Amino acid sequence: MALLAPESAVPSTLVALVVLRVPAWACLLCFTSYKERLRICQIFSGVEGPEREKCEKAFTAAFQGLLDTEINYDERNHLHDAFTQMTHSLQEMATARGSFEVAFPDAAQKIQEVVTQLKEAPACIPPCGLQEVARRFRCRGCYSTVCDLPLDCPVQDVTVTRGQQAMFSCTVNFQLPKEEITYSWRFAGGGLRTQDPSYFRNIPRAEGYLARIRPVQPTHRGTFSCVIKHDQRLLARLYFFLNGAGGAAWRAGLRRGPGSHPADVRASAVTGSPPIKETELQSSFREVLLWAPREAEMIEPWRPSLGELLATPEALTPSNQCLLAATAAIASASLTLLAWMFFRWYFSGN
Repeated sequence: MALLAPESAVPSTLVALVVLRVPAWACLLCFTSYKERLRICQIFSGVEGPEREKCEKAFTAAFQGLLDTEINYDERNHLHDAFTQMTHSLQEMATARGSFEVAFPDAAQKIQEVVTQLKEAPACIPPCGLQEVARRFRCRGCYSTVCDLPLDCPVQDVTVTRGQQAMFSCTVNFQLPKEEITYSWRFAGGGLRTQDPSYFRNIPRAEGYLARIRPVQPTHRGTFSCVIKHDQRLLARLYFFLNGAGGAAWRAGLRRGPGSHPADVRASAVTGSPPIKETELQSSFREVLLWAPREAEMIEPWRPSLGELLATPEALTPSNQCLLAATAAIASASLTLLAWMFFRWYFSGN
């Protein structure tokens, strides 16, 4: 592994221990090489002989307390640095003719203190998602694990009256990576409430975390799915079942089928900053639902009010805060200049 000393890749002894599930030296095996450990005992007790075997057993016993250690995956480099410093210190003590029976327990105690000072990994947040921020490194076996949670989140029911608007926010309750996050949307029509991927079709050009449909029509009844990826790696799939108040009217609308002409359907899709322009998905939904084409369709930009903008998730990003502050400063300076010009004109006339 990359965490081992530069002189060695994963030692064959480590592979055997992992396969046979035999208790190992835990963190000591993960962050030091066999050559380094052997060299330390050779300096302490000689190249061969019973004293060297005693040294190796003492080395093992000293670090048994770190067998089941788990740490934050992002902190593993700090622990690796601590082990590297430890090996140099032990070599210096061995060269100075120190006692390994004293040196090993003291080194293990110092490593244990380093482990307690490492930043803890956040707890897993149910019910779903690949939560990289909660990844842990396990010394027993020298591998990392993530939360044992499904990628598919539970279906969220959204009830909207026909003719009103529906808004879906593709957000999760755990921390996402800050870069290379992508969103894509899919739709399963016909009134289906499902998570079966075979029923979904992609909605082209829908690439933001926020989607809005207005006005809602019976042909929109079904399940919308948002897929969150980080650098092409799937993190979570969210599902929204769009139902309607007034079931008879919805069912009547659904029976009209592809020949009907629903009103314009538009969704705003943004990533990070608040939506400043509405992305038209009319043609996208038409491709998904096989709707008949309409004439004289026009793209209508979404111009949200200040209240809608501030209510939008993640709207107040640092860049937007700076923009608002700059706008306020310019407005204040303009008013001050106008007031100064007015008083100057007034008093110059007098």
